[in-house]
Amino acid sequence: MISVLVAEDQHVVRAALVSLLGRQLGIEVVADVASGADVCAAALRHRPDVAVLDLGLPEVDGLTAALRLREALPACRPLILTGMDRPGHVHRALSAGIPGFLLKTATAEELTGAIRTVAAGGRVIGEGLAEASWEPGVCPLTEREAQVLALAATGAAPREIAAELFLSLGRVRNCLSSATGKLCARTLVDAVRIAERNGWI
Repeated sequence: MISVLVAEDQHVVRAALVSLLGRQLGIEVVADVASGADVCAAALRHRPDVAVLDLGLPEVDGLTAALRLREALPACRPLILTGMDRPGHVHRALSAGIPGFLLKTATAEELTGAIRTVAAGGRVIGEGLAEASWEPGVCPLTEREAQVLALAATGAAPREIAAELFLSLGRVRNCLSSATGKLCARTLVDAVRIAERNGWI
């Protein structure tokens, strides 16, 4: 059972989140608060696995609350919800090691899936937020990852890329997997599209 704390200042939205998550198999809401200032105290009292935090919380914003929570209760993993895809917020959150950032336009399935992923130790960046997570103008790929991804963009199979670059097949697969993860892409095709659009390959 994944225990969840919900922090949202809008009462109707908070009630809806609590109700939605309470109906999901394997998820239990153990606490809900309306202010970022109350997050740490509630988390220490209830020991949730995941804290779903609105970015725009009063008194203490969701990102600051997440950073404080990480210090106070490292086992609790924060998932930030936001109504706007502001690159500065996303980049700051990911640079600080916050494992989840999701737009409020996400579906119920995406939200519950994100909670399960974050609880399992994974990272979730909502669709539309991935490119906002990089430092402007800086390619997140290593030179080798970009090289391997560029060959994959031509339709070359991993074995062909390995032969072309004199690499082991395992190294090529690791590079492709790493590049896909760094670009917050869902698939290799998506990673190629993102890298090409940004001029990185």
